[in-house]
Amino acid sequence: MYGAILGDIIGSPFEFDRGDKTKGFELFSKGAKFTDDSVMTVAVAEALLDAGKDAPTDRIRELVTESMQKWGRKYPHAGYGGRFRVWLTQKNPAPYRSYGNGSAMRVSAAGWLYDTLDRTRKVARATADVTHNHPEGIKGAESVAAIIFLSRTGSSKEEIKTYVTEQFGYDLSRTCDEIRPQYHHVESCQETVPEAITAFLEGNDFEDVIRTAVSLGGDCDTLTAIAGSMAEAFYGIPALLTAKCRDRIPEDMLNVLNRFDAALGNLF
Repeated sequence: MYGAILGDIIGSPFEFDRGDKTKGFELFSKGAKFTDDSVMTVAVAEALLDAGKDAPTDRIRELVTESMQKWGRKYPHAGYGGRFRVWLTQKNPAPYRSYGNGSAMRVSAAGWLYDTLDRTRKVARATADVTHNHPEGIKGAESVAAIIFLSRTGSSKEEIKTYVTEQFGYDLSRTCDEIRPQYHHVESCQETVPEAITAFLEGNDFEDVIRTAVSLGGDCDTLTAIAGSMAEAFYGIPALLTAKCRDRIPEDMLNVLNRFDAALGNLF
C-alpha cells in the first residue's frame, strides 16, 4: 500500500502529460500530494480488513462499496472521474462497465492479505466489479494483485512476466524507451496497466521503478501508483520513503495503514 500511495503522490504533479518524460526529477516536487488513487486504495484496504480473510465475495463487494462511498464522500475533491463521482453519491450504486484504470490502482491490499494466488485473484475481481465490471477493468485489477502476490512470495521477474503474458494476454514486448515517445494521457486499464508493469519489470529498485513510471508520462499518478504497488512487493521500500509517505497523508488514512501493517505483522 505504501508503494501505491507513494507512486500517487510522486506522480501527481506530472499527470496530464505535464512532465518532461525524464527520470531526473525532484522526487517530491512542488504540488506532490495524494489524490483519489490513494483515497480509494485506503478505502479498499479498510474494506478487506473489515471483511476478514475468509469472507465470501458477495460480502467483500458490499464492504468495498460501502467503504469507497464513505471515503469518497469524505474526500470529495480528490480527483475522481465523472461516472465514479456519480457512483459515489448513489443510494444503490451499481457497476457501470468501466474499463478505467481505477480498478488497478486501488487493488494493492488484495495482493498482500491472502494465502493463495487463486484467492488473491478472486478478491481482486470482487474489488473491481462493484464499478469496473468490464473484462478489461477486472483484468487490470486481477493482474496487479497477482503480480504483488507473486513478488512477495519470491517469484522472479521473468516468472512474473511469463505468468502475466499467459494469464492476461498483455503485450509486454515493448521497452519503456519504445513506449515513452508516443505515450499520452489515457485512463483505460488496457493502456495503463501494461505500461506500469513494464516500468516495474525494467526498474532496478523501488525508487528506480517510480522514476521510470513517471518518465513515461500519461495518467502519471495512477500509472506510478500501480507500478509502485508492484515494486513495494518485489523490493520493499526504504525506511525514509515510508516515513515521507506517512508524513504526507492525513490521520484517518494513516490509521488504516497502521491497521494494515498490524495485519501483516509490520508494527510501527
